[in-house]
Amino acid sequence: MLTRNVAEGIHLIEHAYTNAYLVEGDGEVLIVDTGLPASQHAISSAVRSLGYGPGSVSAIVLTHGHFDHVGTAAKLRAEFRAPVLAHPADHYIAAHPYRYGHERPRLQYPLRFPASLRQLGAMTMAGALVVRGVADVLDLDEAAAAALPGTPALIHTPGHTAGHTALHFPDRGALIAGDALVTLNPYTGGRGPQIVSGAATADSAAALASLQALAETAAPTVLTGHGEPWTSGIQSAVERALAQGAS
Repeated sequence: MLTRNVAEGIHLIEHAYTNAYLVEGDGEVLIVDTGLPASQHAISSAVRSLGYGPGSVSAIVLTHGHFDHVGTAAKLRAEFRAPVLAHPADHYIAAHPYRYGHERPRLQYPLRFPASLRQLGAMTMAGALVVRGVADVLDLDEAAAAALPGTPALIHTPGHTAGHTALHFPDRGALIAGDALVTLNPYTGGRGPQIVSGAATADSAAALASLQALAETAAPTVLTGHGEPWTSGIQSAVERALAQGAS
């Protein structure tokens, strides 16, 4: 479940086809996204295996407020005494993780794309239907980012949600793209760079337009919310995602 150093000082935790990341720096660690309820042990164990505990987790950052990214945020906040940060536009979704905008009916996807059943089934077994939100989320802004391990540059990428935010670590050649761009689409089972289907994306046209902001980072390594790391550069990932379009 834990893959160390997918980029320098950045570690991947994968559980139920959903990714979280740990970013080390200056004796502290940052948790980016928190998976589903059953992911808590994997994330907590990974943090501790790296030698961190309460007081050395600087923050928990949510790229956005969907249920599969806030699933253990409240519990990890209590365990590690770390604040939870997200773009202000996603605070409401983080607190109410099933009240999010989406363009297309969700139930049609397993029928249209049977290949998605493996991912959606695993996510359901991991607690996708019983996520509790997280309240009292703080603002993820430039001032907050400056104090985080790795001092990420924030890339606002609306579309998937209004407040979706990617994190760019220029010194490490890495971009945590969240669900602005994925290499596994849970709703179709499709692999390779693409945006998430309209079942979970509020505005696919805006999501496609936001890919340009990711491309401008020129990051060699792209770390996504679902799927394996993309190591052929963000520009090629964006080109493929634009060619594929919405689903």
